[in-house]
Amino acid sequence: MTGGGASDEEAAAARVASFPLGRRLSNELLPCVEQLLPAERWPQIGRLVVATGPGGFTGTRLTVVLARTLAQQLQVPLDGVSSFLLAARRLGIQEPTWLVQELPRRGVVAGLYGPAGAGGTLTELEPPRLFGPGTAVPPGVQVPATALLPDDVDQLLELSLLAHAQGLAAPWQPVLPSYPTSPVAGL
Repeated sequence: MTGGGASDEEAAAARVASFPLGRRLSNELLPCVEQLLPAERWPQIGRLVVATGPGGFTGTRLTVVLARTLAQQLQVPLDGVSSFLLAARRLGIQEPTWLVQELPRRGVVAGLYGPAGAGGTLTELEPPRLFGPGTAVPPGVQVPATALLPDDVDQLLELSLLAHAQGLAAPWQPVLPSYPTSPVAGL
């Protein structure tokens, strides 16, 4: 979450916290958010940002829904950023590279990231998708897509601050969770 018009003192007081909730996520997500920023201060929020996955089905769904709901109700912009793009930025990818994440018994989730255009801005060239067992990822450099906290959170906030500084619109409606695998496949 980023604040609109935050003073230098408030920006310096930014906090990042990690709450390893596991299966307690659905019951404890909101209280954890309130530990970081009490609900009475939510009207001061000027812009929100959320990692959209790929990630765990429940965790991704709950965090994106919470961010969308807050953005809608507070009438603030919402930036949604792929978790793989955060990893690609952190890794400093300079050439088209497949970020891959193995899923036991399901295959590999992979997305292609690299510089785009003359400016060389790192972007998602192909969104993450599932390559089932026996299906190869297209040729090219492959790097594991691992989450790293708090570094990925720093990337997330940096991208949102950059979008804000550029005056980019960020409606909440198109921000959706990324589900390269179906939670009901194989039923």
